[in-house]
Amino acid sequence: MPDRGGGPSGPRIRVGRPSRRVRTLLMTLGVLAVLGMAFTMFAGFWTDWLWYRSVNYSSVFTTTLWTKIGLFFVFGVLMALAVGFNIWLAHRLRPPLSAMSMEQQNLDRYRMGIAPYKKWLLFGITALVGLIAGASASGQWRTWLMWVNGVPFGQKDPQFKLDVSFYAFDLPWYRFLLGFGFAAAILSVIAAALTHYLYGGLRVTSPGARATAAATGHLSVLIGVFVALKAVAYWLDRYGLAVKSSDFRATDNWTGLRYVDANAYLPAKTILFCIAVICALLFFATIWRRTWQLPVIGFGLMVLSAILIGGLYPAIVQKFQVQPNEQAKEAPYVEKNLEATRQAYGIDGTKVTDYSGTGNTEDKTKLRDDVGATASIRIMDPNIVSPTFQQLQQIRNYYAFPENLDVDRYAKDGKDQDTVIGLREINLAGIPKKNWINNHFRYTHGYGVVAAKGTSADAQGRPNFTESNLPSKGDLGTYEQRVYYGEKTTTYSIVGGPQKEIDYSDDNGEKTTSYKGDSGVNLSNPVNRAAYAVAFGEPQILYSGAIGDGSRILYNRTPKERVEAVAPWLTIDGDAYPAVVDGRIQWIVDAYTTTNGYPYSSRTTLGDTTADSLTATNDNRAVVAQQNQVNYIRNSVKATVDAYTGKVKLFQWDTKDPVLKTWMKAFPNTVEPKSDISKSLMDHLRYPQDLFKVQRELLTRYHVKDATTFLSGSEVWQVPDDPTNRSGSAVPPYYLSMKMPDQQAQSFSLTTTFTPTGRDNLSAFMAVDAEAGTSDYGKIRILKLPTNTTVNGPKQVQSQFNSQEDIAESIRLLRGGDSEVEYGNLLTVPLDGGLLYVEPVYVRGGGLKYPLLRKVLVTYGGQTAFENTLDEALNKVFGADGPATEPPDDGDTTTPPPTSDNPTVQQALQDAQKAFDAGQEALKKNDWEAYGKAQKDLEDALRRAEDAQAEASRPGGAGGGESKPGGKPSSSPSGSPSPKPSS
Repeated sequence: MPDRGGGPSGPRIRVGRPSRRVRTLLMTLGVLAVLGMAFTMFAGFWTDWLWYRSVNYSSVFTTTLWTKIGLFFVFGVLMALAVGFNIWLAHRLRPPLSAMSMEQQNLDRYRMGIAPYKKWLLFGITALVGLIAGASASGQWRTWLMWVNGVPFGQKDPQFKLDVSFYAFDLPWYRFLLGFGFAAAILSVIAAALTHYLYGGLRVTSPGARATAAATGHLSVLIGVFVALKAVAYWLDRYGLAVKSSDFRATDNWTGLRYVDANAYLPAKTILFCIAVICALLFFATIWRRTWQLPVIGFGLMVLSAILIGGLYPAIVQKFQVQPNEQAKEAPYVEKNLEATRQAYGIDGTKVTDYSGTGNTEDKTKLRDDVGATASIRIMDPNIVSPTFQQLQQIRNYYAFPENLDVDRYAKDGKDQDTVIGLREINLAGIPKKNWINNHFRYTHGYGVVAAKGTSADAQGRPNFTESNLPSKGDLGTYEQRVYYGEKTTTYSIVGGPQKEIDYSDDNGEKTTSYKGDSGVNLSNPVNRAAYAVAFGEPQILYSGAIGDGSRILYNRTPKERVEAVAPWLTIDGDAYPAVVDGRIQWIVDAYTTTNGYPYSSRTTLGDTTADSLTATNDNRAVVAQQNQVNYIRNSVKATVDAYTGKVKLFQWDTKDPVLKTWMKAFPNTVEPKSDISKSLMDHLRYPQDLFKVQRELLTRYHVKDATTFLSGSEVWQVPDDPTNRSGSAVPPYYLSMKMPDQQAQSFSLTTTFTPTGRDNLSAFMAVDAEAGTSDYGKIRILKLPTNTTVNGPKQVQSQFNSQEDIAESIRLLRGGDSEVEYGNLLTVPLDGGLLYVEPVYVRGGGLKYPLLRKVLVTYGGQTAFENTLDEALNKVFGADGPATEPPDDGDTTTPPPTSDNPTVQQALQDAQKAFDAGQEALKKNDWEAYGKAQKDLEDALRRAEDAQAEASRPGGAGGGESKPGGKPSSSPSGSPSPKPSS
């Protein structure tokens, strides 16, 4: 430090530069930070690559990656070159001497300041705009792949006679290129203008000319490029009219040209294109003329023309030509929209038939006999009975069923049976002790299928199980029961290593297993372990002794996640469902190809049209692509996910869909041909609910084929709200085996109803043949009711049920104590010109916390019944006895009476429940003497219940509390096997 005087200087202290040790430490920390950031980025990339390779879809990863990288570099470099070149050119065209003014003197300081760093500054600016442009362009990988691999539709739009592929695949890419060009031109103009200003080519306050000739020419050319791009935009806008959305006659997202578009906007765009070309040429001519006068005049005329020709003139046409005679003017364009919309959504083959809504046959006995042949009426509602499955078949707390079960078909004795089915999946919330080992190593999978007849219940109102217990046994035969992949399996598991997994528990204790599949990623490699430790934020993966040779990490375990990952170009249905196929549990996932570029087809928002009362009240029933707007959709792919191995297979379902063919070109060998679908898998494929919901929403308006009726709005329908709950959302469609009036036999169908807009009476009934592999699969039938008569809709039927005095009294009695009444699906069945409504009623309460079927509501032709069984209700409505709707099977009854109607049975079951509860309390206290007494009381109570039922000539069903030979009960009232004390 300098001597400040006042005596001899003391020892000097070095300040500012750190010591070598500190510098070394700082440098080391910096290097480690950079390496840490680099490894974090590498971990994400590497784990993604390992996952795609583990599922044999590495080509999807590489194709997507290289496409993104290519777009990033190409458009990043182009943007950097465009901006950098114009900055360099503006600097090169700077005037040799700057004017003597305060403005230039102030700028001199900035010029001198950046002079040593000009090259670095140029590099930094161009690199920044290049990175931003490249990142934006890489997000257009789908647009690029569709453009470069586009397959013709073989259909031409009615206005320009271009193939639909131009609008679906080409136009989006051209619009991206145009947008990129605009961005490059604008950034170049800004960068060049700033550079000219900094170096004196442009002046704001200096005396003399405001711009040098060089600056004038340079900026004129750039503005001319911008105007030329605007001319291209006007030309593309002409074609964009065919896919332009607008509100028309209360129809949101109407798409296509209307009269004003074809006769005002279209010629206006052509005129504006010509004006823009001329204006661009005037700007280019400034290179020689060195004056802004003509270009500025031309630009002003272009803006004025855009206002007058592009805005005012169409408004005049609409006001004075269209509105006075709208129906005649718009009818030709409405017809084009009707035809295109029906084609794009696959509803052009819809068969609409007039239906009276009132019965034709007076012979009640015949009608009663016809019910069984018309429909297999499902009284087990899959959206209600999940808690019953949970209580009776959960067995262990670490298993769980989804909130909504599924409906499928399984053959029994050569006859298809509508079946309610669910998987017993792992439930980490129910494991005895939560820790990292238990959560991810020991409790790794669910176990077994539980299935029940959809058309019957047992004597206590519980499901008639056709597959139950643990391990599951029943009609489904032998199959791999372990469920490593499922809808509720959302966390990762590490399997196959030194740590054994809990398999299941039975009377002989806990069974363990070790995963034998080849799914997941091998963690034997320390690099892999480190990458997953970083990617999952779990350091124990790196050093845990529970991981060793053979350890594999399983993740992305829900069926929807896996299909979305291997086919990111598909839109996935909100409801995957399980099926036992060839000895394995397969999740079946429906997937869609979509586009919003189908000319004249009206758009719809998938998230809105696929929402209903189930998606509103249950988190696990998802809607499709919440904000995704489309105007073309096909169920082009059926996918399967093996519940044990996680193996994903994509099968081509719609062999004519050009969108799917385009993606198959982009990602070859990822989709297997339809011919590879086995017969056993085909038996379980069905028409998807979300596609049906989209189609039914469009059919509320597009069931009509003539423009006059469409424009009048007299035939607009709506999907009614679900009358069985208070969600205020649309009624969901229901799967049901039934036959429509023109069918000879029942077929597995998906059904719904329509009501007039703003009213509750019925307008129409809609059904689609949902049974894959049949000639009528996908055929939509609509029964249209007359407008001059009133037929009760679902809400009115529900109100009628609730308002009848005797039914209301019965409901009040069922709600006695702390019981709750739950209404099941309100099914509608066309029968002999009329409509049969059937609704199961469940009661949850008392000592039981799960719903049991107690009553069945039936109405037909103004007659209503509220009885213990479906047969009794049908007999009462038709005033005649008939055959059981489902013949007894192995002692089962179609719909047994509720136990509350048999006091002896009710008392015995209450005693059984008390004994079971006492046994559970004894287990908690390890009081084996009390436990043994409780088990004896439980057996006695169940035997008394069985004897009482036999005396009433109502033999019990096969579900839940089925008895073994000799009267020994196989399960407790809760459905869990009676536990034995362990030593």
